[in-house]
Amino acid sequence: MRQPVLTFWEEESGAAIVEFAIILPMFLVFLGLAVEGTRMFWAFQSTVAGVQDATRYLSRAMPADSCSSGRSTADWNTKLGEIIRTDQSGDSPYPQSVSITDVQSDLTCTTGAYRGGLVGVASVTATLQMTFPLAGMIELAGGSFASITTSVTDSARVLSR
Repeated sequence: MRQPVLTFWEEESGAAIVEFAIILPMFLVFLGLAVEGTRMFWAFQSTVAGVQDATRYLSRAMPADSCSSGRSTADWNTKLGEIIRTDQSGDSPYPQSVSITDVQSDLTCTTGAYRGGLVGVASVTATLQMTFPLAGMIELAGGSFASITTSVTDSARVLSR
């Protein structure tokens, strides 16, 4: 009776599979974190590029006399949101778990010794919300992920007309 037990403890033929089974859950968690981090970085960079494009558009589309005439940028928010939320073909570059929840624009008038007198600076702010599709897998490992909300802002001098 003692001989089979000793041979069982000395047997090493399945050691690699057991080690793999022990490491696999942690490997999957790290893989999930890498995928989520990559998606988060890509979505943030896409939002930054969209906000920069929208700010450039607003700074060139607004009349240069917007400060002296008291114009508001609120009428432009719908178009700016479209610029940020869609690509050139009109499709959304974001996955379903990433959304632009709010787009706001603002015009700040600055006085100084500038050519043309009063200078307008257009700002665009987009609020980005990301929810994690692989959050369930991360929660299996004991972590928790709520959605992340952040804002991206860019400013440019009003240059048109």
